[in-house]
Amino acid sequence: QFKITCIPGIYTMSRNDNKGKGASKGHGKNAKFKSNDRNSVSKPRVGKSRVGLVKPEVITPKPAKKKQDVVNGIRLNKYIANSGACSRRDADIYIQSGNVKVNGIPVTEMGYLVKPGDVVNFDGATLTPEKKEYILLNKPKNFTTALDEGQEYRNVLELVKGSTSAKIGPIGRMDKNTTGLLLFTNDTDMIRKFTLPNQKSSKIYQVSLDKNLKFDDLEKISKGLTIDGHKVFVQEISYIENEPKSEIGLQLKSPNVKVVRTIFEHLGYDVLRIDRVAFAGLTKKNLPRGNWRFLTEQEMKK
Repeated sequence: QFKITCIPGIYTMSRNDNKGKGASKGHGKNAKFKSNDRNSVSKPRVGKSRVGLVKPEVITPKPAKKKQDVVNGIRLNKYIANSGACSRRDADIYIQSGNVKVNGIPVTEMGYLVKPGDVVNFDGATLTPEKKEYILLNKPKNFTTALDEGQEYRNVLELVKGSTSAKIGPIGRMDKNTTGLLLFTNDTDMIRKFTLPNQKSSKIYQVSLDKNLKFDDLEKISKGLTIDGHKVFVQEISYIENEPKSEIGLQLKSPNVKVVRTIFEHLGYDVLRIDRVAFAGLTKKNLPRGNWRFLTEQEMKK
């Protein structure tokens, strides 16, 4: 079982065990882990020699391939992605179609290494790879990630303006009423990774409802709902300790925050507020509403 712990500036979801002090009732599925023994050794095979004698055949394991040394260069598709032009997958398509040149010569070889001093031309433009930037924002209300909502609502990019000269964008969408953690980056591979339907990063939301959530409805959400013919699952759901039963903690992997609102509206509740309090292991600790910060080296390695 899990609980949502409310600490000033921090919201975490933790499992009830002997290390914790009491918790509210939570619901979720137990994760199962499988371990693969990669160190297992194959037994020698036995076969016949040409003269009919039986002798053991010793199999010598092949040495693991070493990663290409950084000094030898960087893969062409990664170089293109690092420039912010497109993702690695799309870069492969451009390379295969002959739209990428290195030092004026078209390159169609997959895995080609770009060396220091090489000039890469992508679809007619010379590329200069940018340093990867990762910025975490605690988004306030009345700002949106959409670029097509007219002048009525301001765009979230205004909140991180001047933070970097790199061309950054938000990971995922967030409407004007949703608050909380929003990550910006110029890492196109990361943006694509986090927006895939099967991505595995968890988000935790604190949801405020117009009335107390019935325990029966909490169990229904925990077991999974069928909405418009689609099954909707959450990882964990719980009442928040020392808060009214209208304050709910919800953990799920979906990149679409609209799913959170849909879950409760499907059961007849009005959602007053949605606040993303954790994103892929990142929290709002020491990050007031409307403020941003760069990720630390340690956070970027996670």
